[in-house]
Amino acid sequence: MPPHRDRPTSPAALDDAERRAEDPALRPRTLNEVLGQAHVVDNLRVSIRAAKGRGEAMDHTLLHGPPGLGKTSLAHVIAEELGTDVRVTAGPLIQRGGDLAALLVALNAREVLFIDEIHRLPRAVEEVLYAAMEDFRIDILMGQGPGAQSVSMPLPRFTLVGATTRKGLLSAPLRDRFPIQLQFDLYDPDTLAHILTRSAARLGVQLAADGARALARRSRGTPRVANRLLRRARDFAEVESDGRITPAVVDRTLSQLQIDEEGLDLLDRRLLETLQLKFGGGPVGLSTLATALGEERDVIEDVCEPFLIHKGFLARTPRGRIVTPAGVRHLGFPPAESTP
Repeated sequence: MPPHRDRPTSPAALDDAERRAEDPALRPRTLNEVLGQAHVVDNLRVSIRAAKGRGEAMDHTLLHGPPGLGKTSLAHVIAEELGTDVRVTAGPLIQRGGDLAALLVALNAREVLFIDEIHRLPRAVEEVLYAAMEDFRIDILMGQGPGAQSVSMPLPRFTLVGATTRKGLLSAPLRDRFPIQLQFDLYDPDTLAHILTRSAARLGVQLAADGARALARRSRGTPRVANRLLRRARDFAEVESDGRITPAVVDRTLSQLQIDEEGLDLLDRRLLETLQLKFGGGPVGLSTLATALGEERDVIEDVCEPFLIHKGFLARTPRGRIVTPAGVRHLGFPPAESTP
């Protein structure tokens, strides 16, 4: 298991058991319950209504953006709004064309097939998916050797919903077969506070309005992180206070988790400090930085960097990563040591 999954601020931090326990209570069920991502919701609302009006499957849809922003939840919402079922899998689980074929032939008309981490599909599997998406058929090789024959099998018209944190890693032929492509952005604190208030009500947690705002400001703009921190704050409120989550309880909780006032955790600060102290503020390449930190490249690129760039503490340049003047100030170093 990658080390970042143990971080309380990691959008990938929930293990499978905790995801199953959390999802029924905290996931939105309809488009009207989705808070934030207004441009995504508005576009989907039109596409879903149009598909239902024609009695057809909705166009294939690609959801992309940082982890923890609700792409998986929205795939379930799409199926709910279309009035159909959703079948869920992930790119790493589909290793052969036959695995994908088994999923496709089991679909019913207008059903949703959701593939998470679609950028991790093997290229051979992608090639099977091209005809399935475009022509709603798959070609199956029957037999072996010189006598083998290719048989074309029709498929019911279905909707493929793919989710990825790395849109650039999708091959151009696969990416271009998604007529609908929607990007998720980090959430603002006000929207996160509303999400936390709703989650607290569903979990039966006493969350003060100022406590919700305090949690929201330090949740990395990510609902999954916010809901995880809400659970940890609930523990501290029940054990060390009267059960109500106030700003004081939030401060106590996040102090114990080593999350600072801007939402940076220990690894975020180590990354900035390493850049500043070992590499003079940068620029430095991703592989070199990962080695210096003892972390995987994907952890830095997918989990740490989007938030640090969003905060203005880190920048990517053609020559590598650099700490910005704002990042230097956040570390508490004097201005003289900032990046030129």
